[in-house]
Amino acid sequence: ECILSGIMSVNGKKVLHMDRNSYYGGESASITPLEDLYKRFNLPGSPPESMGRGRDWNVDLIPKFLMANGQLVKMLLYTEVTRYLDFKVIEGSFVYKGGKIYKVPSTEAEALASSLMGLFEKRRFRKFLVYVANFDENDPRTFEGVDPKKTTMRDVYKKFDLGQDVIDFTGHALALYRTDDYLDQPCQETINRIKLYSESLARYGKSPYLYPLYGLGELPQGFARLSAIYGGTYMLNKPIEEIVIENGKVVGVKSEGEVARCKQLICDPSYVSDRVTKVGQVIRVICILSHPIKNTNDANSCQIIIPQNQVNRKSDIYVCMISSAHNVAAQGKYIAIASTTVETADPEKEIKPALDLLEPIEQKFVSISDLFAPTDLGTESQVSKRRARVRGARGARGSMLNRSFSSQIFISRTYDATTHFETTCDDIKDIYKRMMGSEFDFEEMKRKKNDIYGEEEQQ
Repeated sequence: ECILSGIMSVNGKKVLHMDRNSYYGGESASITPLEDLYKRFNLPGSPPESMGRGRDWNVDLIPKFLMANGQLVKMLLYTEVTRYLDFKVIEGSFVYKGGKIYKVPSTEAEALASSLMGLFEKRRFRKFLVYVANFDENDPRTFEGVDPKKTTMRDVYKKFDLGQDVIDFTGHALALYRTDDYLDQPCQETINRIKLYSESLARYGKSPYLYPLYGLGELPQGFARLSAIYGGTYMLNKPIEEIVIENGKVVGVKSEGEVARCKQLICDPSYVSDRVTKVGQVIRVICILSHPIKNTNDANSCQIIIPQNQVNRKSDIYVCMISSAHNVAAQGKYIAIASTTVETADPEKEIKPALDLLEPIEQKFVSISDLFAPTDLGTESQVSKRRARVRGARGARGSMLNRSFSSQIFISRTYDATTHFETTCDDIKDIYKRMMGSEFDFEEMKRKKNDIYGEEEQQ
């Protein structure tokens, strides 16, 4: 929502951004001080002295990293929101196999040295990586008999004779799929995802991921600031009493007895429970540690992916780890967040393989969140169509039946279990297209003012 409010403001729209919370970022906020996190999870008492100063903590509720070459970084660069943030590269990406964790081989040299594969497998995998690097969907000479729109990824793996373990870490740790559904879909998307991983990695070398100092809560604040510079207004602590709808279309939002009128509304599912449907659940466990994770070379930040096949599940389990090096924890402390899509009635048991890798855990905070997707896409309202039918049945003019309404309410999807922002950016582009009626264009996001962006007044 903050990114969209920034983009819409740059595009010349008049934006009012209201938030019922006292902090920026809603579900994806970073909670500080640590005392607030204890309160939020209803833990008795206050954090022990060993946790250091509460103010030194900024704990993300939803863990995600940024792909160095991904869409969110592009959005940050184009809007120049990068000037408000500092990033660090995540030190390593690991994959779980047979109860142990291994560094994901990300270069040819690493692939040849990795103990994840046998010697012949390494050669075949290297050939596959070279093929992917050279693949260009606009140049059929690079296809080697593969049709990117028809050949399945399963067939591409067969072509290079790759074994199950290699397929597991390629699909889940490089292409970052959460399930194995992609195997029977056309290979173009998977090849592009592996390319994104490789290109992101090429930028900084240690891993393809970046993370902002002081936590992910800095991102919404950066875009809210962008919106403000272009005349947008942001109100925290603003309760929402009612979304005002006339003839099936949104006309305003009522808060504290007053109505702010609007032509279009963007919100998350929590504001419009009657226009969304539950599509699943995610369990997330925030763990505070006093040590780096074992077998990660004492990295002060890393990602671990547990492919679903390795633990007899349908979806992957993820671990994101950051530490005092990112100004999100007290000195010598680490925050590891494990997350996965819920599949059974016992989610805590499902996430156990990840927690076992983190032991000993000093304190954990467990949350299980529902995932919602909009049933109303904003461009056409089902509710009004039903009303029209009722009126038609009462003998009113039949033309009501054919009139389609558009509510102009645009609802974001809940954050999923993935550990990067690519799916979130896809949602942003989708909402933009439904609102504006045109494809999302990064060029449209470029700052248009040539002055010093009104920063003097803000200081």
